[in-house]
Amino acid sequence: MISQATDAPGIAPDTHSLRALILFVGMVVLLMLLLFRFIQLQVFYYDKYALRSDSNRIIERPLEPIRGVIFDRDGVPLATSSNIWTLSIIREEVPDLDALLARLSDALGLIQEDLDQFDRRLRENRRPYEPIALKFGLTLEQRAIIAVDRFHLPGVRIEPRTLRDYPFAGIFAHAVGSVRRISSEDYALIDRANYRGAEYIGKLGLEARYESVLRGEVGEQTLEVSASGRVTRPLEVIAPVNGRNIHTELSAVLQEAALQALDGQNGAVVAIDPRNGGILALVSAPGYDPNLFVTGFSAEQYENLTASAKGPLFNRAVAGLYAPGSTVKPIIGLAGIASQQTDWERTIYDPGYFQLPGSSRRYRDWTWRPGGVGGHGEVDLHRAIYRSANVYFYEMASRMPPHQLTDFLYAFGFGQVTSIDVPGAVSGLVPTPDWKRTYRNDEWRPGDNLNMSIGQGALQVTPLQLATATAIIARRGEAFRPYLYRGAKDNGLIDAIEAPVLMLPSQEDYERMAEAMQAVVHRGFMGAGQNGTAWAYIGMDIPYSMAGKSGTSQVVRQEQGEYVSPEDLAPEFRNHAWFVAFAPTEAPSIAIAVLVEHGGSGSRSAAPVARAIIDAWMEMQA
Repeated sequence: MISQATDAPGIAPDTHSLRALILFVGMVVLLMLLLFRFIQLQVFYYDKYALRSDSNRIIERPLEPIRGVIFDRDGVPLATSSNIWTLSIIREEVPDLDALLARLSDALGLIQEDLDQFDRRLRENRRPYEPIALKFGLTLEQRAIIAVDRFHLPGVRIEPRTLRDYPFAGIFAHAVGSVRRISSEDYALIDRANYRGAEYIGKLGLEARYESVLRGEVGEQTLEVSASGRVTRPLEVIAPVNGRNIHTELSAVLQEAALQALDGQNGAVVAIDPRNGGILALVSAPGYDPNLFVTGFSAEQYENLTASAKGPLFNRAVAGLYAPGSTVKPIIGLAGIASQQTDWERTIYDPGYFQLPGSSRRYRDWTWRPGGVGGHGEVDLHRAIYRSANVYFYEMASRMPPHQLTDFLYAFGFGQVTSIDVPGAVSGLVPTPDWKRTYRNDEWRPGDNLNMSIGQGALQVTPLQLATATAIIARRGEAFRPYLYRGAKDNGLIDAIEAPVLMLPSQEDYERMAEAMQAVVHRGFMGAGQNGTAWAYIGMDIPYSMAGKSGTSQVVRQEQGEYVSPEDLAPEFRNHAWFVAFAPTEAPSIAIAVLVEHGGSGSRSAAPVARAIIDAWMEMQA
């Protein structure tokens, strides 16, 4: 029994060997798999995973370029980029944001607008550990307060920053324009790669028109970061390419002189150098401070800016539409000569009103008063200009086909945008028979000619257009395209003029028209009532020759037989006042259009503004 149990066959030795073999083979297979995977990662997929690793370890931050400076004609900066100290917060480093903001508000006197704007920036798309601006333009005292308390202000950074600055505040707001924070609508239109890290974009004026020139090219800084996103060290910097500076034809001296002469009145001024087409001044009053769109403004300030459709943000100089009044009479007179409907010797009798054949309606002169008082007596074209005799133009226009008026007005730049680089400029309106038939469902009538001949009716122009037309007369009939940036001319755009050069019987007609306009300002005739309409207001002591023309743009229509003195009208119902001029008459270096809203008389309200601006220009030329 015992012997049988001892001699029984066993299987243990073979089982152990098999298990050992299986384990060995498994280990070899695993090692082979690991080796294969190692080779796969290190050889075949090295580039892919190295890039992924670097993307976790390395970040790229854009470096915004410094925006180019905008200068006036004399090298005075109108828009610059200034360095200021900015208080920023890194959200990821702040354990209690509300407590931090409360502490900073007490220390720095932050207002609700600062906090609201910070909250808006916080909610925008941003990278982790990216500083968020809370307050711009820290004073030395505010920086000292933060420095003393810095250990209790986690996540707070004080860093230099470049922001757009407008040294003249609102004086150039409508000419130079402004930058504004990039909106979601902007992002839909721009190349985002060119605006990485940017907060602002040119939105109005030259800032918008030449955004690609002023903007520059974004740079890049490569940084190494920890797993939590904290920067550990810089690796590489590609410097940004700063924006290019632009030099304009604008004059800071004239711009300031214009606003001072307007003296708080709503209106517009456009001055042009007729020798080259450069715009010397472009003023719309009231204006606004474009710096508010950079540093932020309160709800009350925003309400003041946007409450009225024709408030501070509205550019009257290039988009305001007004009837030009008598300021177009020199152009209408030249149209009459060109179409051989009149000449310099032809005279008519002016009783103070004009009647179309078979009509009882009287088209009145500005001198008309109830009882039939008024008129200028015997009038030729020269006298009709310097005394602004409506009846002469009524009579002439009654004999002209409509196209002889409208075509000539169009040739002087009305009804179209002729400027090269003035953002927001509108075309105005030169009404025609087709226009009236289409938009008013009515036929052209003889009275439409009469109204157009004195700059009333449906004719609508801008101050920029009227200054351009005046400069064409100053250039003795040579059409041109006005511009702001000297580079527009350098780029050849000035050569792409499509406006025609007016062909008149003789250049003598322009010279005689200039003489008639000069008589508006200078005393050259004896006898009561024989001086030009503006002589008593600006011509008595003028030391240089000026050719001008006053005008009024009717606001409220007066019925037949009705006369209300402008002084008896409420201010909002008084006529708009115009004055156009160029000087010196014989060799003009400046042409100007001035509009004073509800100013009443062009000679009384607008002419002194023009005189003050041209005085400043002549002093600059001396």
